[in-house]
Amino acid sequence: MQKVLTAEEMREVDRLTTERYGIPSILLMESAAHAAARVITEKLGGVIAGKSFLVLCGKGNNGGDGAALARILWTLGAEVFVYLFGKVEETKGDARVNFEILRNVTESRILYTNCLELVEVETAQSLSQILMSVKEHILVDAFFGTGLSRPVEGELMSFFMGFSRILSHSKTLFTVAVDLPSGLNADSEKLIGRNLQADLTVTFTAPKIANVFPPASNFSSELIVANIGSPKELVDNSPSRTFVAEKKDAQDWLNITKVKNDSYKKTRGAALIIAGSKNYTGAATLAANACFASGAGMVSVAVPKSVQDVVAAKVSDEIITRGFGETKDGAFAETAAKDILELSGIMDLLAIGCGLTSNDESTRKFVREVVEKRKTPIVVDADGLNSLAPFDLQGSNDLPIILTPHIGEFQRLLGTKDEIKDKIETARRFSQKHNVILLLKGERSIVAAPDGTVVINLTGNAGISRAGAGDTLAGIVTSFLAQSFAVKKWNKKVGETNLDVAFEAVVAALYVSGLAGDVAAEKFGQRLMTATDIRDCISEELSIIDKREIDRSGVNEKLTKELKRY
Repeated sequence: MQKVLTAEEMREVDRLTTERYGIPSILLMESAAHAAARVITEKLGGVIAGKSFLVLCGKGNNGGDGAALARILWTLGAEVFVYLFGKVEETKGDARVNFEILRNVTESRILYTNCLELVEVETAQSLSQILMSVKEHILVDAFFGTGLSRPVEGELMSFFMGFSRILSHSKTLFTVAVDLPSGLNADSEKLIGRNLQADLTVTFTAPKIANVFPPASNFSSELIVANIGSPKELVDNSPSRTFVAEKKDAQDWLNITKVKNDSYKKTRGAALIIAGSKNYTGAATLAANACFASGAGMVSVAVPKSVQDVVAAKVSDEIITRGFGETKDGAFAETAAKDILELSGIMDLLAIGCGLTSNDESTRKFVREVVEKRKTPIVVDADGLNSLAPFDLQGSNDLPIILTPHIGEFQRLLGTKDEIKDKIETARRFSQKHNVILLLKGERSIVAAPDGTVVINLTGNAGISRAGAGDTLAGIVTSFLAQSFAVKKWNKKVGETNLDVAFEAVVAALYVSGLAGDVAAEKFGQRLMTATDIRDCISEELSIIDKREIDRSGVNEKLTKELKRY
């Protein structure tokens, strides 16, 4: 996992880098500029010479980054035009040093054939006139970066509006933001006013909330986090408890749960999925099939008796289908809880909720009894959540409760209809209050743990929003958890709780399911991809990562070409 820092935490990391390690701040600025130049060079196919850049700079440190970047791009053979919104004499510190260097170079006219110009612009209107003639330039946004905490106002706001119109009508302009698209507050996912849109954002040392959580993150587009030499321990020791999931989290989970020579079905995880009703047999099918396709050793699906044959005909042959007592409307009855709890004794994990319905009091009582009396960790999804709303239970370290709501279900768990203004902090507080793991689904899904840790997942796309995707995700999460608990049962680690194991598994499951969704979107398009496509692609993705593990161990070097896209 990669830590997400606030603007203040990032400034503290920079300060301590200089104070404790003797690395001058001017060197950090130079390193940031070189890192941005490397990313831009790579995106342009390795060739900078002959390209034309227009670098828009503010008077602060972000502008200083832009000035240093402009100089580096120029030395690589680019034509570079730098527009400083203000005067060089109004800049300070490291930014002033870099603008002075630019001015000295432009005035000396040293022997370079390519152009480097520094223009001091006093009004936004003048800057707008310059931009009107821009056609083929690559634009670099180095106005404000992480230093802004209030809306852009006055004539600069008018410029931002005009800039956005130019970009929206241009098919050739490409915009790179340095650290953060200008106009955003680094510490907030919300939009605070007018801001610029980037095609590529290069941020330094660690991502900020506005880089990774929507709607603000939508303006960063592609995000690259560049290392500029800040010691890792300073980032690790910062107080932030917010992270983004990384590919390594999934790879580590796969290494922990890898199939061994002496593995058999019970050591690979046994899961019981309690799902379905008369009108929602598909939910049970999707969840069970996704669970088995994601690697669980044994999967059983419990359904109301009247739909047992229907579900059995649609799930994979390897999945066991069991029927239980039901209401007159074909949903689980309260009387089924005793039989379910008896069966759960041989399982590593339970999952309850997909397609249950929660209209009948008997079904709601059934859900509560299973959750309260179980002797096994449990995933609660969909109507299982609605049956427990508003939520008043407490999880435990030994028997974790994993809740997987979308935003509407989360509001019901909270007992409110009000808009949740800060999803990350609200999820964090809820998880801490109830000692549960919360997977809050959304445009960017997050996982919150009782210790205050929140992980933002960056994989996935809008195509996942079709019917059945939630049931599929529930099955994948259930599978990963069942495999983790099976491994823990046979390979116990001192000091490791079931809650720790569950959190790592949920983070990995969410990351891989989103990755499978991204692959499905590439194959079928976001408009047409289905939940079943995601399930099929997760099998493919897990297989590829497993092969990567073999390749890393040196057993099979022929896989290198296949794994290049990873």
